[in-house]
Amino acid sequence: MSAAGKEPADLEARILLGAATGLDALALLTRDAEPLGAAAGRLRGFAARRLAGEPVNRITGSTNFFGLDLLVAPNVLDPRADTEILVETALKLLAKTGATNPRIVDLGVGSGAILCALLDARPDAFGVGVDLSPDACAATQANLAQLGLAGRGQVIRGDWTAALSGPFDLVVSNPPYISHAEIAELDCEVRNHDPLLALDGGPDGLAPYRLLAGELRRLLRPGGVVCVEIGWRQAGEVSDLLRAAGWDAISCRRDHGGRDRVVAVEG
Repeated sequence: MSAAGKEPADLEARILLGAATGLDALALLTRDAEPLGAAAGRLRGFAARRLAGEPVNRITGSTNFFGLDLLVAPNVLDPRADTEILVETALKLLAKTGATNPRIVDLGVGSGAILCALLDARPDAFGVGVDLSPDACAATQANLAQLGLAGRGQVIRGDWTAALSGPFDLVVSNPPYISHAEIAELDCEVRNHDPLLALDGGPDGLAPYRLLAGELRRLLRPGGVVCVEIGWRQAGEVSDLLRAAGWDAISCRRDHGGRDRVVAVEG
């Protein structure tokens, strides 16, 4: 996960107005002189929730990720724009392997944003999403279904890799990577509305990476690819964990703000 950037107030207002009225952007422009009617009450409610610090995506119940319209569920991490870098990197490196009909696993699948984006971009792929949260599993199943991807995706409720045998051509993960001490310092929109399970990465924020580093050899097909999202100051530490586990073809990709965001391994 990563902290969300805030949209300009006028854009947020248009999004909330569209959600309250059920009108798209063009209809809002062409019908701007019409009275709101019953939508006025919905808009007032939305505005009150936003003023109280609730993120817009949670108010509307939807978001756009990698060009896909996804449901945003309560108690499930709201996908961030920076996570699209993880998808871009994974698709590029997967194509480089030349794998056909690739098998993909998304560890800590959350809303299913990453898995859905990968399956949408690779119609020949089959993907598995794993999450300990029943709410996250339900959200992923709902997003796979609404995008017509359910036939190529499986959701498993489990503790990281415990229920998996592999091998996979691509392993991706956006694990919790905030340290215990940093949780209290997060923006209130993240701290108060994203689930702690999706944020807390242990005492130093690296607990999931330690686990994954030790399991990747078992899960990854020879020549496969691993891509994990990281906190912007964690590239060196995560890379060191992977090297200690025997991996050497390690690279890092930066996000839209120029900060380290993805560590990748080419097996």
